[in-house]
Amino acid sequence: MGDWSVAEMPALDGQTVVVTGANSGLGFEGTKAFTRKGATVVMACRSVERGQQAASEIERAVADADLDVRQCDLASLDSVAAFAESVREDYAVDILCNNAGVMAIPRQETEEGFEKQFGVNHLGHFALTGQLWPALRASDGEARVVTQSSGAHEMGEMDFSDLLSERSYGKWAAYGRSKLANLHFAYELQRRIDDNGVDDVLSVACHPGYADTNLQFRGPEEMGSNLRLAGMKVANALFGQSAERGALPMLYAATAETVIGGEYVGPDGLLEMRGDPEFQQSNEASRDEGAAAKLWEVSEELTGVEFEVA
Repeated sequence: MGDWSVAEMPALDGQTVVVTGANSGLGFEGTKAFTRKGATVVMACRSVERGQQAASEIERAVADADLDVRQCDLASLDSVAAFAESVREDYAVDILCNNAGVMAIPRQETEEGFEKQFGVNHLGHFALTGQLWPALRASDGEARVVTQSSGAHEMGEMDFSDLLSERSYGKWAAYGRSKLANLHFAYELQRRIDDNGVDDVLSVACHPGYADTNLQFRGPEEMGSNLRLAGMKVANALFGQSAERGALPMLYAATAETVIGGEYVGPDGLLEMRGDPEFQQSNEASRDEGAAAKLWEVSEELTGVEFEVA
């Protein structure tokens, strides 16, 4: 694709974008870029206070930024449902960025008892997308669902006999599984869009490469390991690209005219860790249509959200 920056994004005046995890990291940078192009951004944040602080920072940088901070805790299906209901009442949604996530944390559970990385990174976004589907279909143009995965999907294994890591838990294995699930969901959603003749919504996946954000710090902080925290800060400084650059694949997937459903967008540099956005291929496991269909069914059962695409 060559050089691509926020400047290449089309005007988004009159469009509504929902971004999860909009108060920090990639979500914050994505929100700022969307507002620069004229979109109304609904900032879905676990903490309204931190969301409002982030919104104030963006408003100081972007004249006439149109931001709407709302509480959405992806670790609580009740919170997700309340958020989705409030958005459906107020907006047609043109772009949904399933961006928020947790990474490599000690084993914890969501409000419903799901392993937290799988629960937040996949199940929360599955439920959110399903419940915002009517608002996406109400878009005047072509709506997009952009789901943030990671190169760590290659570490993941979709073990349906222990999907919630109740018998065995490794923090990186669980993270990889959640990111593999993100790809299964993005691709399966597009297959169901195609199979049902839906021509006004696209599902696209992306990953940021190695971006210097606070995502990497949560695991060491919750473990109480100052040594691991210091090591992660050094690794971010040496290898990470900025959060602003890391947000580019998500922004490209959300807005570029060349994107078609089922694409996977990531950085074009060494080991896909940094660089400009390009179309890429995820691993073979992520393309397992049988596993993706089964995951969809299990996700409906676990969340109680009947996600009918037609």
